[in-house]
Amino acid sequence: MQLKHSRNSSALALKLLAGIPLAVFSMSMGGCTRASDAQSSTPATAATSAVAQPVELKLQRVVMLMRHGVRPPTKQQVTPAGTNPSPWPQWDVDFGELTGHGRDAVRLLGQWDRINWAARGLLPATGCPANGDVEVAASAKSRTQATARALVEGMAPDCGINVAFPADKRDDVEFHPLDTRAVAIDADAALKAVQALMPAGGMAAEVQAQAPLFALLNQAMGCTPAAACDISKMPAGLEHKDGDRPGVGNPFGVASTASQTFLLEYLEGKPMKDVAWGHLTREQVSILLKFHALKFRYEGHAPYVAARAATPLAARMLAAVEHGAKLTVLVGHDTNIADLGGMLDLHWQVPSYPSDDPPPGGAIGFEVLADPSGAQFVRAFYRSQTMDQVRELQKLDAGNPASYQYIPIPGCAERCPLADFEKIVKDKLVPVLRRPVLP
Repeated sequence: MQLKHSRNSSALALKLLAGIPLAVFSMSMGGCTRASDAQSSTPATAATSAVAQPVELKLQRVVMLMRHGVRPPTKQQVTPAGTNPSPWPQWDVDFGELTGHGRDAVRLLGQWDRINWAARGLLPATGCPANGDVEVAASAKSRTQATARALVEGMAPDCGINVAFPADKRDDVEFHPLDTRAVAIDADAALKAVQALMPAGGMAAEVQAQAPLFALLNQAMGCTPAAACDISKMPAGLEHKDGDRPGVGNPFGVASTASQTFLLEYLEGKPMKDVAWGHLTREQVSILLKFHALKFRYEGHAPYVAARAATPLAARMLAAVEHGAKLTVLVGHDTNIADLGGMLDLHWQVPSYPSDDPPPGGAIGFEVLADPSGAQFVRAFYRSQTMDQVRELQKLDAGNPASYQYIPIPGCAERCPLADFEKIVKDKLVPVLRRPVLP
């Protein structure tokens, strides 16, 4: 299938990418706030503490970037040979594909989204949304496309909402701009930018600082410290990559992959004996996810890198914020969310996850609201299920809501005027070399 976009939002995105100095938003961690907007526009059963807002704001549009649902590892041997005590558990789908359990969890999330948006007047409570009110697109990876379809099944079943995606991974310039050479990046400049994030003493010092995490990882891997299986003994250092961002390198890349695999085993509902070979509790699985967030801190939070990795999606999201469908959902990967968060200096924490870790099915997004005079404002949010809501396929409702937290936009007021938001974004985007193909 050829990549299909809403003509309005995509054309605007292409204008943003055409030549002006483009970039993205800066946002920092802050307390959660809750809208109390007209037409019952408080997020239905928002799961975080909140500060009430004036009631005159009406929700007009929502744009969000979502991670795919639960999948198996992307390869058979998750960590280097000799580091795992037993073979990694088997899965019932191919490597990297959305599982049936993952599909069910996303479908439940779609049902909650529909209740939430209907309660706030964005979508009708029953029946199908009007033609063009919902736009959904995914990356070239089949797991993101399956996730997008599952979300639509939950949110608007039998409504014929199309999921657009690139026909070929070589054309996936929005979700994989560095791989497709859609944005130029100087590998030396990128490495220097990431090195600035390291502590004194470099990545070896980072290994020492994370000694308790590595001790817990050794427990999970059934490894005696300092033995050949001890991942922390791998030479530490960033990886310089021509035409790409630096990699976090060993041992953190391996530790991140292992910890994410333990999470996926837990979310899939595998017996605890098959989650890290029975060596971890659910709380310890959560603790080890700090490796995942740390990987993204180095690979996606340096401003030079984040701007180049996130610009195409950020431009598309801005276009949708300005003149898009009532609801725009872009389904990609944890890397996309981490890059956008790094570009915006945006921080979040889903219950049961470390700070800034993008859970499967979670989404970062923006609400567009208007006051009675027609003045428009933007608010950022993060929406996700908790670990146990996914593992147990819990129904999401008023008594058991999804997590929905508001996040301040640095450099802008709590009610961020749309014009100010536009300037923050446009000042940070960078030029692109390849653009999405419109139908």
